[in-house]
Amino acid sequence: MRLTVRHITRYRYDAPLANAMQQLRLTPESGPSQRVVEWAIEAPGIERATTYKDAFGNRVHMVSRGEPVEDVEITASGVVETTDTNGILGHEPDAGAPPRIYTRVTPLTQSNQAIRKLATHAEGHDKIAGFHALMHAIREKVDYKVGVTETHATATSALAAGEGVCQDHAHIFIAAARSIGVPARYVSGYLLLEDEQASEAHHAWAEVFINGLGWTAFDISNAICPTDRYIRLTVGLDSRSAAPIRGIRFGGLEENLHVEVEVAQAALQQQQ
Repeated sequence: MRLTVRHITRYRYDAPLANAMQQLRLTPESGPSQRVVEWAIEAPGIERATTYKDAFGNRVHMVSRGEPVEDVEITASGVVETTDTNGILGHEPDAGAPPRIYTRVTPLTQSNQAIRKLATHAEGHDKIAGFHALMHAIREKVDYKVGVTETHATATSALAAGEGVCQDHAHIFIAAARSIGVPARYVSGYLLLEDEQASEAHHAWAEVFINGLGWTAFDISNAICPTDRYIRLTVGLDSRSAAPIRGIRFGGLEENLHVEVEVAQAALQQQQ
């Protein structure tokens, strides 16, 4: 499937920024489940950006701006050709960090007794079946509901609340996997919705490294393994390290953030 993406992030400040630096992880990479056909980023200072790959293999544009501004708009857009691999990415020799790095527990992915109890679903011999069972168990305990958790809520707090969004589901899944020694990583990306309506933000899911199979993805919120309707953008230990945009600023006072994501299937004539 060939998908088009337009991801717009707008910042508005109550007073002009004195200066700011941002890391833009807004460039997807080609891999087993996708091929990037074309991609571009429009942002103040992008022409002077320093570009590099971080420890997790994400492509980063480091932009800085020193002129006083009250409004900043960043747009990432392009075309990606996707393939349904049933969520299986396999072994990635050039993926950046080795799988064992993803057993590291972060403040957002700490486990407790309740999460370790959920993890027992994945402790059997059949890891694929076990992680499917874990995915469904989390989804049954945590309803999808927007606006009930904070931007970077912990896995334990989201499970206790019984409500959350895709990043909360992913954090709980990752915390459970790491609690039994299985490498797990957070994925931020895009999802083509059934009726192609605009998304409020990017989507998030999780991947675990299964011996003999490699990296395998699970979208806990939708209770499926990602298909060709998904585009992987970034990976990391949790939502903080995989955030598409991170930065520091001086001045600006109150920050107002608005994100728009549009994902659509490319017209037939464009695919030929």
